[in-house]
Amino acid sequence: MLASLAKTTSVERITVGFETPQPPLSEYLEWTTSGHLQLPDFQREYKWEDDRIRALLATVLRGHPMGAVMILETGSEQVRFKPRPITGTDPGKKDPGLLLLDGQQRLTSLTQALSGDGVVHTKDEKGKLIDRRYYVDMRLAVQGDDFIDEAVKSMPGDGIRRENFDRDIVLDLSTPEKEQAHEWFPVRLLYAGWDGTAWITGLADKELAEQFMNRILKPSANYQIPAIQLKKDTSKSAVATVFEKVNTGGVPLNVFELLTATFAGDAEYFHEHQDDFRLNESWLSIHEQFKKEPVLSTVKSTDFLQAVTLLTTHKRNRESTAERPPAVSAKREDILKLQLSDYLEWKDDLVNAFQWAAVFFADQHIFDARFVPYATQLVPLAVIRVLLGEKADQHSVRERIRQWYWCGILGELYGSTTETRFARDVEQVPDWATNPTGVSPTTVTEAVFQETRLFTLKTRLSAAYKGLYALLIGRGAQDWIKGVAFGKAQYASLRADIHHIFPEKWSKDHGIPRERYDSIINKTPLAAETNRSIGGVAPTTYLRKVEEKSGYSAAKVDEVIATHGISIEALRGDDFDTHIESRKEFLIGLIEEAMGKRVVRVPGEIDAVALNAEYVDDEIDEESTVVES
Repeated sequence: MLASLAKTTSVERITVGFETPQPPLSEYLEWTTSGHLQLPDFQREYKWEDDRIRALLATVLRGHPMGAVMILETGSEQVRFKPRPITGTDPGKKDPGLLLLDGQQRLTSLTQALSGDGVVHTKDEKGKLIDRRYYVDMRLAVQGDDFIDEAVKSMPGDGIRRENFDRDIVLDLSTPEKEQAHEWFPVRLLYAGWDGTAWITGLADKELAEQFMNRILKPSANYQIPAIQLKKDTSKSAVATVFEKVNTGGVPLNVFELLTATFAGDAEYFHEHQDDFRLNESWLSIHEQFKKEPVLSTVKSTDFLQAVTLLTTHKRNRESTAERPPAVSAKREDILKLQLSDYLEWKDDLVNAFQWAAVFFADQHIFDARFVPYATQLVPLAVIRVLLGEKADQHSVRERIRQWYWCGILGELYGSTTETRFARDVEQVPDWATNPTGVSPTTVTEAVFQETRLFTLKTRLSAAYKGLYALLIGRGAQDWIKGVAFGKAQYASLRADIHHIFPEKWSKDHGIPRERYDSIINKTPLAAETNRSIGGVAPTTYLRKVEEKSGYSAAKVDEVIATHGISIEALRGDDFDTHIESRKEFLIGLIEEAMGKRVVRVPGEIDAVALNAEYVDDEIDEESTVVES
């Protein structure tokens, strides 16, 4: 370990001694796998998803910093936390010398991916539990830093990629020989010493082997991760305070704050205006305008800067005459390259474009910030509007934008690691939208909705769940008692929300599993008053209340309920199974119309209970607020 400096810092009047070593990643791997570095038992469980892990590995391979971790020396009489090993390791009952306070997600990901069999127990963007192992496409990687992100590949845990319901093998990397034949280096060997060298020397293409060794493996061997190492005599109260600050309040300067300082020092602007440019004041003015539209109320300053960056890099890309033009990007490093002139060039157009996006959302029957499927998708939508200009309002162009938008939502493609997708969509969607014979954007071609997903959409934390809610409203669903459609004005006045059709209490009383009654299939938009009238009784009982309160005949009530795609026969017969099958088919029709492609069906009967066991329960991802790279 590098020589350390003795320092102290005050955290709420608590003096904390610490050192700042910079161990190599290889040493961290030795610590985690041997049990020298473990977690205090109060840490959350490991929960990073596949895309984050890929991005983290790319960070290591490019030699970019990932931020410091915080560790605590053990052996103190004052502080004794029950330790547990890093997830995926088995060091036995060894007592740790260090406890990891901050950086669990990163070091767990690296430990699982870079040691042992390299299999990481993670989840996909839809929350489904999966096993993955990671590779580097050697031919891509040796072309330079710009290709590293694309070069890092994720494969199923057995090394075999299958399609067509696992019937067809499209890529087999299940043995070292097959890995070598495809020239995909397994990252599990990145720090494996002789084993990694032997794998490389076994390649048929010796020139590629030498390039990869010199450009990727050797530089990666020296990768360091800085640490803040708290001394073992740190008091328990001090450890608790530091942990709280790091995980909730200790957020470093973000790109907005950094650019605020940069823009304020712009000499050209000062010379012209005899004053500094104040980015924070500019943003506050913009945000006040956005708050007038509920769907824009959650747009953050960093979202706006990402949009500016996309337009700036898109312009440079189009104007470049270089053989390899600069990439369209919304990544942090490119945001930090923005000049004040870039911001001023695009600011007004983007304000108008975001406001246009609010109207677009209203046309999709998305009126409430709570029901915006992906707030992140607002960024490329606004940029696409700027690039298309008035053409975006042409019927054929708007229909293609609509298709792209719903493919992103129902394909659940904007859940994580969105910067790369931002760039692709900004490059691809405008040309495709204005050219009937153009190549479809990646978001459209990659979007897939499987029939089984309907049974696992249970809360509005899922983008597809919120998307189906909007499609139901757009289909003309009317409130059962008021008999009015959920337009923008009525939506607010009726305090509409999504509610069970066959009530939860009735379903439980009749032994129907939650996995069947609590999915989007058995839910629909209703006014708050209507939902209270329904209560927890059988449909045959509550329909009489609906008729009484609405003043409608039974036939009229049936007509209104049919606007929700609900089988009247099943509802009036308290036939839950028929209701689920009928409503499922109705929702599939809405999905196929919105995406412009078929839903993937599965043969045989769907077991909703078994299916839900494969998914992580919907929950707020508190890790997103933690400083984790």
